[in-house]
Amino acid sequence: MVGMNAEEIANWIKNKVEEANAKGAVIGMSGGVDSSLAAVLCKKALGDNLLGILMPCHSNPSDLEHAKIVAEKFGIPTQTVDLTEIYDKLLKTLPDGNQIAKANLKPRLRMLALYYFANKLGYLVAGTGNKTEIMVGYFTKYGDGGVDIEPIGGLYKTQVRELAKELGIPEEIITKPPSAGLWEGQTDEGEMGITYEELDKILQALEKGDTEGLDPEKVEKVKQMIQKSEHKRKPPEAPEA
Repeated sequence: MVGMNAEEIANWIKNKVEEANAKGAVIGMSGGVDSSLAAVLCKKALGDNLLGILMPCHSNPSDLEHAKIVAEKFGIPTQTVDLTEIYDKLLKTLPDGNQIAKANLKPRLRMLALYYFANKLGYLVAGTGNKTEIMVGYFTKYGDGGVDIEPIGGLYKTQVRELAKELGIPEEIITKPPSAGLWEGQTDEGEMGITYEELDKILQALEKGDTEGLDPEKVEKVKQMIQKSEHKRKPPEAPEA
């Protein structure tokens, strides 16, 4: 697979920050491979004008530990904002909801915190979404999808892992099962019902217009994922006068 290299992405980040007349960027660091790679690329682009925000919320302690390991290894300054208490208060204030309604509060609270720091510092909010997740809508609208720039938005998940390896992100972070930490035991692949390897192959085949040799049922599943999530990738629509 061909994708942008680290230097190209870092230059892109630097240019986007400059175009916005911003002073730097803030980024949420969850301890996963996506946020780790995006943070390291932002560090490469912006140097000290980067702030990593750690936002535990009923999170797995190992995720916080992994985020700290990456921050220390690559010299990324961080601030921790524990959202657990405010999340719990929100659940008590709101009427009872289903698992998804409750879980999506977490990325939306994180978005609020990130923009607080961005406004305070005159920074942009750098997202951590990869091309695979963006194409199929595997992100929370106005949550982890609420950002100013997406540094790794042009990389498929499999490319993210390759580049993370090249840049020296710890192997334990690259190989652990991807999870948004929405609920205990939640994994991205389990929730989507397809592996990232399968998903990337199908998405690339769809982009080329040739899905020969792929499982027709899975191809159709991915097409449906793309179609149903189209509203997430578009700005809000309004009727024309």
